[in-house]
Amino acid sequence: IGGVSVGEPEEEMIRQVAATAPVMPKEKPRYVMGVGTPPQLLKMVGLGMDMFDCVMPTRLARHASVFTPDGVLNLKNEKFKHDPKPIMEADNYTCKNFSRSYLRHLVMAKELLAHTLLSIHNTHFFLDLMAQARAHIEADDYAEWSAAWIASYNAGDQ
Repeated sequence: IGGVSVGEPEEEMIRQVAATAPVMPKEKPRYVMGVGTPPQLLKMVGLGMDMFDCVMPTRLARHASVFTPDGVLNLKNEKFKHDPKPIMEADNYTCKNFSRSYLRHLVMAKELLAHTLLSIHNTHFFLDLMAQARAHIEADDYAEWSAAWIASYNAGDQ
C-alpha cells in the first residue's frame, strides 16, 4: 500500500489501510510503504500488514535521537552528559558497549560514529519490536499486548 504516511493525519492513514486490507490477497505479503513510528508499525501489524519500509531509524539517529520502549530519547539533552547507563538494556552492539554520556559526547562533537551507533540501536529496536509482535501473534494476545505497549510508549516519550 503506497501513498499513505505522506503528510496526512495518522488517523486517516490508518483508516485507508483498514479499508484496503480486506481486499488484499491474504496468501501474499502485505506491504505498507513509509510508516515509521513504533506505534504505527504495531497498528499496521494489527491491520494484517506484513512488511514495511521506513527511514525513521536512521533519520532519528542523524538527529541524535533513539527509540526506547518509553519513547524517544534525544541524546543532545544535557541530562545525558554524565549518564553512565546504556540507551536501554538491549542485546545490540551500541547498548552493550557505549553509555548515554559517551554517545552524547559523539553527537555533540559531531563525530560521524554517533550516527552509525545510533542507527545500529534504532534498527535493532525495530527488529526486536517485530520479533515481540510475532511472539504475541503466536500467543494469541497481540491486540492486548500492542495496545499496552503503545500506551506505555506514548506515556513515556522523553
